[in-house]
Amino acid sequence: MADPGNERFQDNFGRSMRAMSDYIGLGVQIAASFAFFVLLGYWADLQLGTSPWLFLLGVLLGMVGMALVLMKVLKAANRKK
Repeated sequence: MADPGNERFQDNFGRSMRAMSDYIGLGVQIAASFAFFVLLGYWADLQLGTSPWLFLLGVLLGMVGMALVLMKVLKAANRKK
């Protein structure tokens, strides 16, 4: 016989993990969009000797990318409501 308390824990844990996976995915998208542009700017500065200008441009573009990802997610969340 299975313990009913254990089954409830497993059900709740599964729901919690599914809910968290959405937020983890959002965090990875934000971090990846920011890191991509920052690293691209850093690499371009090393290649062209324009330090720190392309790095700073990468930071700015990374911030814009983060904002776009957040706006996309917020629009999708508002449609679900």
